[in-house]
Amino acid sequence: MTIFYNYGDKLYVNITNRCSCDCVFCIRRSGDSVGNADSLWLEHEPSVEEIKYAFNSQNLHGTTEIVFCGYGEPLERADVVVEIAEYIKSKSNLPLRLNTNGLVKLLFPEFKLNRLCLFDSISISLNADNASDYQKLTRSVFGEVSFEYLLSFAKETKAFTQVFLSIVDVPNPELNIEKCKVLSDKLNIPLRVRVYGM
Repeated sequence: MTIFYNYGDKLYVNITNRCSCDCVFCIRRSGDSVGNADSLWLEHEPSVEEIKYAFNSQNLHGTTEIVFCGYGEPLERADVVVEIAEYIKSKSNLPLRLNTNGLVKLLFPEFKLNRLCLFDSISISLNADNASDYQKLTRSVFGEVSFEYLLSFAKETKAFTQVFLSIVDVPNPELNIEKCKVLSDKLNIPLRVRVYGM
């Protein structure tokens, strides 16, 4: 079972396969693994102790960043993410990044976003410039309201850490990269365009 895996010079943390979205371009549709992992499909969701044990077995030489991102949405286990981030911070000075769909407040309305201040950066999957197209691309279980929550998440978290928005450059009529850039400029949050499959 792969909890940690390497991709380039980054160490990734894979703690759940659950996700509230079913994106049409999701990389897990095209294979079982990324980087040096044999498979990112988990036999079970690892406990906090299993994750800590796995982290302590990692060779961090040459690692430049630790990223919470696997074959699921990390904040499906929001409390675990915070606890593991605290643990890693106590063991390493490497920067921490969280990759998320930004819908944690739909999952856990009482979750306090300032708990994510442990992360040096947060990358939020924007995916589209409006709610309708976002829903067509992501097929969120929460429907079009998801887009509003994503934007709210971005605005709130940028108050205490570095935040990026990201889109995947896929050939899809629901994706308008230029409009996404306009939206990111309006929010004063940098936009990263990711190559499909990377």
